Amino acid sequence: MWKKPTFSHQHLSLLSIRSTNIFRNLESTRCLLAGLYQQQKEGSVVIVTDEASSEILYPNYHNCQRLKCLSRHKLKNALQQPGISDDLKTIKEKMGIDGDKSVDFFLLLDNILAEQVHNLPSCPVLKNFQQTVERRSVDSLLFLLEDGSREVLQMSVGLLFYTLQKNITEAVDPSSPAEKARKLMLYASHDVTLIPVLVALGTFDHKWPPYAADVTLELYEHRQSKEWFVRMSYHGEEQVVKGCRAGLCPLKEFLEVLSQYSVSPEEYNNLCSQMEGNQQTAS
Repeated sequence: MWKKPTFSHQHLSLLSIRSTNIFRNLESTRCLLAGLYQQQKEGSVVIVTDEASSEILYPNYHNCQRLKCLSRHKLKNALQQPGISDDLKTIKEKMGIDGDKSVDFFLLLDNILAEQVHNLPSCPVLKNFQQTVERRSVDSLLFLLEDGSREVLQMSVGLLFYTLQKNITEAVDPSSPAEKARKLMLYASHDVTLIPVLVALGTFDHKWPPYAADVTLELYEHRQSKEWFVRMSYHGEEQVVKGCRAGLCPLKEFLEVLSQYSVSPEEYNNLCSQMEGNQQTAS
């Protein structure tokens, strides 16, 4: 039987921790680590971050101009779709927001979630429309992702998938003692990261990720056959990745799924530099 491991300061070298350089995310990472180490204070934990210009833990509109232009254009179109535009107009009117003021469902959802998580006074109108705001936020983001367009997903999470492929390959065939000893790689990202990840893996449930939701990838080796398997769970529930026959997916099949959306830094730069038509003149 597999037992959930606990960690102490003696296991610091076995972990690799990476977070976006955003204060609230770093705070969440620290809280997670405090629970992982059962609040033991011996030793120190290094949380690696990166510059916003080269961050891979969220769809990066700073260094991918094509994704930025596509998303801006698609969001404008999304807000004009029947149903979405009607709901947004109704909520803005109920909240007394000027019709010309730039507001989208993502901004409204951020407010709702912040109020709930931090026990802040809630806006009665937003509270009444919470289900609508969540549903339309999902609709809008899927519209931005073009319902799973391969290229849009590659520009959104392709570098992250490339990193995951590399991590898994190194764990299966480590080239150094440090790689062989590593037991956990933790990436602290955001809800707008999880959704394209789940869409690419075919496991998105069309619900906005709740606070502190997580995707876990576990690597297993069969004791007799020495075959490798990957098990994916989301928010504590085992998932069946598309292309896999069961929750415990043969490594080859799982890597094939990742490879559909994984892009190297060179491939990513090429994708992001392919500007077309009105995107070339967009500011």
